[in-house]
Amino acid sequence: MATVRTPDPNPGWLSDEELEQIRKRLPLVYIEAVPVRVDGMGTVTEVGVLLRATDSGSITRTLVSGRVLYGETLRDALFRHLEKDLGPMAFPQLPASPVPFSVAEYFPFPSPTRFSDDRQHAVSLAYVVPVTGTCDPRQDALELTWLSPAEAASDRVSDEMEGGRGALLRSALASVGVLP
Repeated sequence: MATVRTPDPNPGWLSDEELEQIRKRLPLVYIEAVPVRVDGMGTVTEVGVLLRATDSGSITRTLVSGRVLYGETLRDALFRHLEKDLGPMAFPQLPASPVPFSVAEYFPFPSPTRFSDDRQHAVSLAYVVPVTGTCDPRQDALELTWLSPAEAASDRVSDEMEGGRGALLRSALASVGVLP
């Protein structure tokens, strides 16, 4: 008699071993989000930057980010990672269009892009997302710091960000008209 297998309720998840093998062979798709606060006219007044501890034990600043799972829409991945990193009460206002402000290519070796990720080759779709609620960082985020756009674009903050994300943050601010 054949054994009946129950379908995996989360087929988009990979074991750590599977993910490590895939990262060595294929580029993975990610989303990244720059959380912002806007005034009544839609002008960005604050920019949220996460503080995280890396696997090596160093502390860096970064953006909301994560993989897009198999069968998951970009909108669903964006919402899932915003909620995971900022908490369920952040109330993100997802963009009406799934078109990102930028596409970043991360490589595990020196490349012509400004972006690096020692673990893998990744392609990331980046969004600016207004949040209206209370942010309570979760998972591996230690803290969310709200900065003025000028502070967020500073060399000091850029130097604290991992993998070239300071350049991506500046690009985000330029895309919403708060940097030249």
